[in-house]
Amino acid sequence: MTSAARSPDPTQLSRRERQIMDIVYREGEVSAAEVQEELADPPSYSSVRTHLRILEEKGYLTHRQEGQRYVYRPTTPRTKARASALARVLETFFDDSVETAVAALLDLKSTRLSDEELDRLSELVEAAKKREEP
Repeated sequence: MTSAARSPDPTQLSRRERQIMDIVYREGEVSAAEVQEELADPPSYSSVRTHLRILEEKGYLTHRQEGQRYVYRPTTPRTKARASALARVLETFFDDSVETAVAALLDLKSTRLSDEELDRLSELVEAAKKREEP
């Protein structure tokens, strides 16, 4: 199986690789120079290019050539990567319990939800209840 054929595991990234993937997902498509501009305490340009090449070899990125530069984009849609990462967090830290994870999020001191956010969460809970009904 080639690296592009399997679904990349976001837990197998180094800190710097995660930072780069955050930039790629936020921007959609990026060059090495754009990544370097966005990174805090950026490494050299050649180091950024090396990280991008490694991420491509691992199956996280693909590229196209645009003139003299490569433009990189993720191989996995953000929604799929988000779901995969969240499933891993649920499994690792919350024993696969959505209830425990949501309770932990709501218990955070910094969590202040607006009335609109609370209404939307209520709607999501009601929709989940309807999906569970026989």
